Amino acid sequence: MSNKIITPAKEFEDVLTPDYKDLVANGPYNKGRDLTVDDLGSFREITEPHPHCAGCGVSLGIRLGLVSLPAPADTIIIGTPGCSYFALTQSAICYSCTAFGNQNSVASGLKRMLKIRQPGKVKDVMVMVGDGGVADIGLDYTLHSWFRGENITTVMLDNEVYGNTGGQESGMTVEGTVLNMAPMGKKFPKIPVFEMAKTSGCVYAVKVTVASPKKVGAAIRKAILTAREIGPTYVQIYTPCPTNLKFSPGKTLEFAKEVEKTYYQYEEYMTEEASAYLRRIGEIK
Repeated sequence: MSNKIITPAKEFEDVLTPDYKDLVANGPYNKGRDLTVDDLGSFREITEPHPHCAGCGVSLGIRLGLVSLPAPADTIIIGTPGCSYFALTQSAICYSCTAFGNQNSVASGLKRMLKIRQPGKVKDVMVMVGDGGVADIGLDYTLHSWFRGENITTVMLDNEVYGNTGGQESGMTVEGTVLNMAPMGKKFPKIPVFEMAKTSGCVYAVKVTVASPKKVGAAIRKAILTAREIGPTYVQIYTPCPTNLKFSPGKTLEFAKEVEKTYYQYEEYMTEEASAYLRRIGEIK
């Protein structure tokens, strides 16, 4: 992948901050070693400030995910319009925004093309979108990429709402939740996407919240490594929205921790083949 997306015009070189110069010189997330969530804050992550709301769970989920990529300079993220778009477009990672919902189709084609054009080289393709992109508008494309056994990772940033367009309910909103545009409360349960992943071809899947950052990081890493060799993988991250769920922006992690005790308890699934592969490469004991 090219560093062109983060390289400014020569005329601006003398006004760049030291951390941005480091970003340009070393490439996205490249410190000559594997980074983990413990390294967040020690290097420049985005090309400019993003416009997410204060306390945004989605932006935190994105940060935890990107820092955990096993090969960031050789990774492309596929996304859609929505809250996740803002931080991803301004991250120091190759990113492509598709039409709403068809991200897994685009990712499937891109991964196949990279296998042909770059044989023998590691080129990871990861879908990272909100619950609307995966569970609602893009559910059919998502499921069929899993049915086909595509070598891609799908990450849902589940804030349980269409946060970027005023607060409509999504398929992932908890039943009974009252939102700006669901004043009578949602009328049906969350769509069981995690359970569907386990029966639709995913060889590795995790359900986790941003309140457990190290678990998020480990899940992203294992999902991408497994997708390279075995098959489709899925990570569902709870990323609560203070703006639309009406809690204080400073309580995002506290809110997520409470949800972790009930319907968003940590769960990891893998097939025997995926387990054997992860043991072989030393990712699990």
